[in-house]
Amino acid sequence: MFMPDWNRRTCSRRGHITYAPNEPVLRSRLHATTALGDVWRCLRCGDFALGEPHGSGPADEAPLVPRGKALRDLFILRFLAVERFLRGLLVVVAAWAVWKFSNSQDSMRRLFDDNLSVFRPVTDHFHWDLEHSPVVDTIRKTFDYEHRTLVIVALALLLYALIEIVEAVGLWRGRRWAEYLTVVATAAFLPLEVYELTEHVSTLKIGTLVLNVIAVLWILLSKRLFGLRGGLVAFEAERHSASLLEVEQAAGTAPDTAPAHV
Repeated sequence: MFMPDWNRRTCSRRGHITYAPNEPVLRSRLHATTALGDVWRCLRCGDFALGEPHGSGPADEAPLVPRGKALRDLFILRFLAVERFLRGLLVVVAAWAVWKFSNSQDSMRRLFDDNLSVFRPVTDHFHWDLEHSPVVDTIRKTFDYEHRTLVIVALALLLYALIEIVEAVGLWRGRRWAEYLTVVATAAFLPLEVYELTEHVSTLKIGTLVLNVIAVLWILLSKRLFGLRGGLVAFEAERHSASLLEVEQAAGTAPDTAPAHV
């Protein structure tokens, strides 16, 4: 079964990351001289790259470059980040619609539908049933509410959108606090999603619920949150165990993979 090489794929897009450690033995394992000049081993993919290193200093001050499983996990987190960001933007639009047209039930319904039509070409392209999305259904139920209630709904939607966007930024940057926030916030809304399924079943609602459950379980277990699977200590140990520098330090007598000196 074909498995993508996350390390080389990332280096092909962003370039290699090289580092010259001060420790002579480790430095010799990461450096070689060729007919074309000095080459240094990339901390991400392990290949040798021609040119000066991007940094130098003690090995323990080298950048901890995500590689292997950590790099794959970061890709998944960024996929979730994009989903959260798009959802946040959609909720902001919904909050704006509720706020702007809260004084008139009829005009609110008419103008909301007109503005919603702007998104239909995009949602139709991705086969997303916009008419029966949880956000749209919730907004339409507010048409019969009082002005004060609609204002509260708009503020609540803005708060929800803010949480989603903050989650997106944190997940994109691989921040641990964002992983906690995502788990807590997503889990908190799961009962509401289940309740919505009892009101109206749709493929989108089922898919969203399944995606959120999988996301919560995956983040909990893979990131070892709330002390699971050894917690933060085990998570950091796993990250460092994948570091090329630390692997080379631990394998001091391993065969040298550098190209032959000329």
